[in-house]
Amino acid sequence: MHAHSIGSSMNTMTLWHLSGWGFAALASAALLVGFSKTAVSGANTVSLAVFAAVLPARASTGVLLPLLIAGDVLAVLTYRRHAHWPTLWRLFPAVAAGVVAGTLFLVWAGDGIVRTSIGAILLLMAGVTVWRRRTAETPRAPEEVTSRAGRAKARSYGVLGGFTTMVANAGGPVMSMSLLSAGFRKLGFLGTSAFFFLIVNVSKVPFSAGLGLIDGRSLLLDAALVVFVVPGALIGKWAVNRINQRLFEQLVIAATVVGGLQLLLR
Repeated sequence: MHAHSIGSSMNTMTLWHLSGWGFAALASAALLVGFSKTAVSGANTVSLAVFAAVLPARASTGVLLPLLIAGDVLAVLTYRRHAHWPTLWRLFPAVAAGVVAGTLFLVWAGDGIVRTSIGAILLLMAGVTVWRRRTAETPRAPEEVTSRAGRAKARSYGVLGGFTTMVANAGGPVMSMSLLSAGFRKLGFLGTSAFFFLIVNVSKVPFSAGLGLIDGRSLLLDAALVVFVVPGALIGKWAVNRINQRLFEQLVIAATVVGGLQLLLR
């Protein structure tokens, strides 16, 4: 239905059509992808706002995906011993349903709708993150996660996470909420989310390629940007125990709101 608009948007994002400032912005966003994967999950909402601002909104999700996978590989290598597999197996069916729903949405939606949707998702995620931080101090009974309500909540997080990750690569804050509400500590959180996003993002590649969002031109741009993901991941690994989490989260939320508003008002 929108094959022509996909093709025309992809033609505008080849490496040599980018300005120097545009490439610098994408390189900085790629650095932040690596940092978010090994330090502060969800920080790459800023990256997807930058990518959607510099590139056509639909095409930006296809360029960003291989960079996220590169970051996921680095995160798995760093935190693989800390993953909690029972949690992952519980989440995957709901996430798969969300990815399929997100794919159907992208088949139907044009660039303007996708850009508005990414902006709205970013603002929603920022609101959810603020709400999560307000309620994070509340002690939770361990049985909550195994109760029927706990399982239903995990499934709803999974579907929303799958949809937001397919449409906007914005599953990070949703999964952060899910894992924090399940009582994960920092290393278990990072190890579990590393495997989760590696598996989910790799599974999205055929869908994105089928939609025309990943092709030779987008991969050429990825090849130029992936070198920035590695130092970002190394900085994240160094910073994870030194960082002032509260200040960083406030900066991420502020940048996410600005990015979301820019996409909505363009």
